[in-house]
Amino acid sequence: MRPALATSTSRLITTPANVLRCFHKSSMSVYILSLLVLVLTLMYCCIKIKANSRSTNIYTINCTASCDTRCSETKRPNLCKRACGSCCGKCNCVPPGTSGNYEACPCYFNLKTHNNTRKCP
Repeated sequence: MRPALATSTSRLITTPANVLRCFHKSSMSVYILSLLVLVLTLMYCCIKIKANSRSTNIYTINCTASCDTRCSETKRPNLCKRACGSCCGKCNCVPPGTSGNYEACPCYFNLKTHNNTRKCP
């Protein structure tokens, strides 16, 4: 008799309508609240990922052409182009003109050598 009772009880619980009846209102509230927290967390993560992707450059500049312009009036063009190319590779920017204008590219301005002198021309 017991096995038949257990089988009939298990059949009752496995139907979708009976599964919903088994949930109490409080457990359904916890389930809905958990889903809400999950959805809000996923939305927050998506917003953070989009914000971070906007702050990074998705393109790189042509360092060779930019450094050719930057070093066009120097007395030592090979040295200038080598240093400029290294700085451009790290910062992905070169200030406009042949000298100065460092405010356009603070990373370029702030790079230093081992002697704590400015690395970038």
